[in-house]
Amino acid sequence: MIKESIFSFLKIRKMPIIIFTGIVVIFGILFYLYDIPFDAIIYGCELSFVWCAVCLFIDFYKYYKRHKLLHINREQFFDDAEQLPEHMDIIEYDYQELAKELYQAKQELISKNRIAKKELLDYYGMWVHQIKTPIAALDILLQNTEQFLYEEDIVNSRINKRLEIIQESIPVSDMKMELFKIEQYVEMALNYLRVEDISSDLSFKQYAVDDMVRQVIRKYAKIFISKKIKMNFKPTGRYIVTDDKWFVFVLEQFISNALKYTKKGQISIYMKEKSLVIEDTGIGIPAEDLPRIFEKGFTGYNGRENKKSTGIGLYLCKNIMDKLQWNITVDSEGEAEQRYILQKCKVRTESVRYFDGSSCTFFL
Repeated sequence: MIKESIFSFLKIRKMPIIIFTGIVVIFGILFYLYDIPFDAIIYGCELSFVWCAVCLFIDFYKYYKRHKLLHINREQFFDDAEQLPEHMDIIEYDYQELAKELYQAKQELISKNRIAKKELLDYYGMWVHQIKTPIAALDILLQNTEQFLYEEDIVNSRINKRLEIIQESIPVSDMKMELFKIEQYVEMALNYLRVEDISSDLSFKQYAVDDMVRQVIRKYAKIFISKKIKMNFKPTGRYIVTDDKWFVFVLEQFISNALKYTKKGQISIYMKEKSLVIEDTGIGIPAEDLPRIFEKGFTGYNGRENKKSTGIGLYLCKNIMDKLQWNITVDSEGEAEQRYILQKCKVRTESVRYFDGSSCTFFL
């Protein structure tokens, strides 16, 4: 360490040493030209170099002491940036401030990562408990089916009668419904991981709003039928420039929420002025919960009462729609209904009329 310190110190003090040596040589030459005794000149040079050596030694001792202190406190600095020794000049002060800023940025990053890890663990812990429900239900259905197949004596039964009994006894639709729930939970988990960095996955093109809405309705048609909930969809005739995969995912979340909390009545999708509205006749959202429904992990009164909410769905929707340049607002009339309102940021509409007299509106 000492050898390295000496070389480093001489490198830093190189210019002052050169200047001092140059000054001594210049004065030595001048004294010689003015016929000053040579012995006096040599003696003066020797005294000057001795004084310079003493000053350099003292300066090197301080330099080495600070270097050793920094080396010893290097690990402590990672825990506390204030452990740095007092600065000697403005340049060292600037370096210390830069180091403190880097230390602060590092602490913020560590804290952010710790929070993200905790949220990820909390979400997957909740996700595991949720996905166990449809898996357990599917397992029971399969056990009942298996028991029926083993107990049924088919030796003396007619084939047609056998097929009718199997079709009536095996709850295929219930199995498909539980499998659909599992697929939804898996898709939610995958999108939860992707949503923080979806910029590279976005592909903006022109799509018809009606086509995307119909795609979602077809996907949830069986749930509409099983719960006997009416779908009231009024075609909009609008076109938007967006990423269809993520836009459809948001629509699916809204429809899924509406189905989850609607026991009877209908779900309506229509265009109101320049906004796409998804309305249901469910249990509604308490007024005190509305300002926080887009927060990560917030389940609200309904989620706590029904034990069905993760507090992630609307958070993902808000993040995705922000990246797609859409605004989301939620309006609720107490226990009567709730409305999800989607509106494009800085909306500009253009109507195009074709030669056959038909027209369509582009929602840009």
